[in-house]
Amino acid sequence: MLDQVADGVFVHVSEFIQSNAVVVQGASGVLLVDPGITRDEMAALGDDIRELGQAVVAGFSTHPDWDHVLWHSRFGDAPRYGTARCAASIADQLSTADWVDRMAEGLPPEYAADIPMELLGLLTALPAGATRVPWNGPDVRIIEHQAHAPGHAALLVEGRGVLVAGDMLSDILMPFLDADAAHPIDDYLAALAIFDAVAGEADVVVPGHGSVGGAEQLRHRIELDRAYVTTLRDGGPFDDPRLGPAAPLDWLPDVHRWQVRRLGDRRR
Repeated sequence: MLDQVADGVFVHVSEFIQSNAVVVQGASGVLLVDPGITRDEMAALGDDIRELGQAVVAGFSTHPDWDHVLWHSRFGDAPRYGTARCAASIADQLSTADWVDRMAEGLPPEYAADIPMELLGLLTALPAGATRVPWNGPDVRIIEHQAHAPGHAALLVEGRGVLVAGDMLSDILMPFLDADAAHPIDDYLAALAIFDAVAGEADVVVPGHGSVGGAEQLRHRIELDRAYVTTLRDGGPFDDPRLGPAAPLDWLPDVHRWQVRRLGDRRR
């Protein structure tokens, strides 16, 4: 089911960690961002788009994690864009003969058999430094940064006031840093500063996973994520509702402890 979050902007929520696919209506079809994750969910999403009287004319992947580079034949063969670094990263992952087996190791076992791998990651790289999605619709600004994953991009749907944040600004997930980056903490704080700068242009924030929020929630999430990352940098203690006894995901504290150890080892 598509939920309208702004004029001409809709969200489809997957059962897997509340994954959000975003549909933006244009003059001749829709821009589809991060569709997922099972075959049935994506087929239903394709049906919903057709019920709007639309076809998919462009796709966009906010970053190269497997659950953001999926596709389904129901969406057709529209160009699927990503930043130059995002496209290069997923192309590198797909360059080995055993990429399917390697990718399968990271899939959630309860969904693995239902995730389509045939069209995964077939992205068209935008020119380095591109700032707009090339399509016939409302201006969609590309806000590239290096937090979480190589070539990560948020999208600001201008005139509609919607910030599509990718895997950031979630109400259910604390920040996941790119532990392989040269400066993961600095990269994340720099990205949050970019979000600060554009927050006044957004009335709605759509995270990659979690609940859609309004302008007040957007600013709250920026501050909550900044507090987490600075505490990670400074060595604790943490006071984050996403990690406490009422944490929405019971496995999240384990990921948090792994992240603390991994980044702590880098500083030694």
